[in-house]
Amino acid sequence: MTAIFTLTLTAAAQAGGDTAPSGLPVPRFVSLKVDRVNVRGGPDKDHDVSWIYTRVGWPVEIIAEFENWRRIRDSDGSEGWVYHSLLSGKRMAAVQLKSKTDLTPLHAKPDAESAVLARLQSGVLGSIKHCNGSWCRLSGDGFDGWIEQQRLWGVYPDEKVE
Repeated sequence: MTAIFTLTLTAAAQAGGDTAPSGLPVPRFVSLKVDRVNVRGGPDKDHDVSWIYTRVGWPVEIIAEFENWRRIRDSDGSEGWVYHSLLSGKRMAAVQLKSKTDLTPLHAKPDAESAVLARLQSGVLGSIKHCNGSWCRLSGDGFDGWIEQQRLWGVYPDEKVE
């Protein structure tokens, strides 16, 4: 019965914009609240731990909900179940590029012609301050500027974040 319910929730989540038991939209992006998050094969503690996240603030996408459990997807496409209190609504994003050696510019303004403040590599984590649908203001350890939204994992294409 749990498997059928899980499949139904996942299908609903993929339809986009549906609300779940929490009353919040599914799918949606959140971040890891703590530095040790167990990801399980199903929505209860009886399921084995599939892997453990160890990076606080890492963005993940909630794709389904079951009671107090959230099915998440990470930037690699891996999916599993996490207890809701281990997740935060704080919007974070990670730079995601084709190659780990590529760099992307961080600009002074949301404009490709503005001054380049830094060049960020894939995996750099930052807090999302604002997104206008094309650009996001990203702030992190030693940087604060604007990056093209398509270069981030943690926001949807064309999403606006206030």
